[in-house]
Amino acid sequence: MWNVNIMKYLKLGSSELNASVVGMGAWAIGGGASWGSHVDDDLAVQTIEKAFDSGINFFDTAPGYGWGHSEKLLGRVIQGRRDQFLIATKCGLWWEDQRGSFFTNLEGRAIYRSLRPDTIAIEIERSLKNLNTDYIDLYQIHWPATEPENTPIAETMQALLKLVDEGKVRALGVCNVTTDELRQYLDCGQIVSDQFRYSMLSREAEQEILPLCRQRGLSTLTYMSLEQGLLTGKVTMESVFEEGDFRTNAAWNPWYSTMNRRRVIDLLEGWKPLCDQLNCNLPQLVLAWTLAQAGVTHVLAGARRPEQIEQTAGAGELSLNAEILEQMDRDLTTLGAPETNV
Repeated sequence: MWNVNIMKYLKLGSSELNASVVGMGAWAIGGGASWGSHVDDDLAVQTIEKAFDSGINFFDTAPGYGWGHSEKLLGRVIQGRRDQFLIATKCGLWWEDQRGSFFTNLEGRAIYRSLRPDTIAIEIERSLKNLNTDYIDLYQIHWPATEPENTPIAETMQALLKLVDEGKVRALGVCNVTTDELRQYLDCGQIVSDQFRYSMLSREAEQEILPLCRQRGLSTLTYMSLEQGLLTGKVTMESVFEEGDFRTNAAWNPWYSTMNRRRVIDLLEGWKPLCDQLNCNLPQLVLAWTLAQAGVTHVLAGARRPEQIEQTAGAGELSLNAEILEQMDRDLTTLGAPETNV
């Protein structure tokens, strides 16, 4: 169906980091109640290996993904071939004490947003240890700082640029920022990427973030582009999610409600002839559409099992012509916004 030798790669912004346009999001392999079940470590390692063998060299993780467990799993796999992997991780979510501003409670822990230089200095060393490496390719702020303890962006950037000078980090990126915050980061130093939520069902980034990234030459790393599995065609009306699973949270993803899920399933059913025409599957079609949107350079597709990599990696070499893109856009316009209070 696809060939690893023609996986597309693009530089991350102005850096020399040549990243596969489909990256593996490593949130789910960290495990925890957010994903509704325990993750088998051996299976997670096999999934990372499958991604690498499929041409994916770009892996996005964070300390908060399983409280360091996702990073440790990646650290197992990269040994002996570190230079063949591009590892992105993050800083800014803190749970050791009350430094920072309260963010949320997760799995019995109070999480704070902290972009203070002192907590960043601790986080970088912990991530390096978890990953069993002496450098991180792309180091990103996970969430911007908020009141009451809103560390100035210039102060945060000074701490991050120091890590670059020390050789612990090769390039810097941001996640989940507003356009104003992004401009402030860019004013304070070199940023190569911006990571944010974006899919054909969640397109707010098209208003400001994507145009600004295009204008400033930043790579864009989109997450939830498959809407946590909803756009893969594997979720049915009979699918049941365990208590605590993010997909049960209507505020986080209203498309999983009964009425909205039915509409998405019908949409995907109508695209199966396109998959036959292109010799691809639905996840590849959806990710290829995402990569075709103005300003999108890279997509992050999460996986917990090797067969999920088989379902997504091929998007890295799939091109959609104007006619197909226009058809899909018409269908999405007809779909419209999710119904609320259902």
